[in-house]
Amino acid sequence: MAPAPGDVMPPFLLPDDEGRLVGLAEILLKGPAVITFQRGHWCPYCRLNAIGIVEAQQEIAVLGGHVVAIMPERRRYAKAMKAAVGAKFPFLTDMDNGYALSLNLAIWIGAEMERLMGVAYDLPNYQGNASWFLPIPATFIVGTDGIITDRFVDPDYRRRMEIDDLISALRRAR
Repeated sequence: MAPAPGDVMPPFLLPDDEGRLVGLAEILLKGPAVITFQRGHWCPYCRLNAIGIVEAQQEIAVLGGHVVAIMPERRRYAKAMKAAVGAKFPFLTDMDNGYALSLNLAIWIGAEMERLMGVAYDLPNYQGNASWFLPIPATFIVGTDGIITDRFVDPDYRRRMEIDDLISALRRAR
């Protein structure tokens, strides 16, 4: 149910890891956007995905692309994730998963998963709330006209858009 290729990407205005508000319109003035949703700094799959994008930053920049990662965590954790993966692109904070919810990308993980995850991860502290909602990992490629050209959405948090597919999609978005 998330926005699909051919749809307009709904606008956002979210704080980055430095506390500065970043909007989709501002990003698209510079070139096509790669918008990726991450579950959190604690997620090894998110970290690996972010590292893959970092390794492709140069190629993305050559294509005129601009990356933003969106995660439902407080700024200090977004900042820690950015530093841990060596990213130059911003990590935006989607408090209470508001933007992800508006895109039909946030899910409640359920009481059983809350019990299992709560042993190892302090999501209420990381997110600043006790809702136990997480975004579905997703990547959207958005042209400068605001139209989604490609996307990858999969509720299996282990699966992400392949970097080669991201680069190909970015070429099409130019």
